[in-house]
Amino acid sequence: MKITFKLFASLTDYLPAERRGNVVDIEVADNATVQQIIDRYQLPARMVHLVVINGVYVEPADRLTRTLNAGDALAIWPPIAGG
Repeated sequence: MKITFKLFASLTDYLPAERRGNVVDIEVADNATVQQIIDRYQLPARMVHLVVINGVYVEPADRLTRTLNAGDALAIWPPIAGG
């Protein structure tokens, strides 16, 4: 099934080189979990801060079991520092 995968800020370096901007449509297995996608793209755990599916926050404890559906948009942000 196909989902939209969005990475922000420094995490965009983990997307395939052929992508445009920070978004890529990817094929994932039925019932793929958020954590499986994080692992597939080798995102460092310390850099995965805010995870959202279709605009809804996914708690860190739920990332191992929260499955994706066809057409979902998975977005991930790193910690943001500033002042």
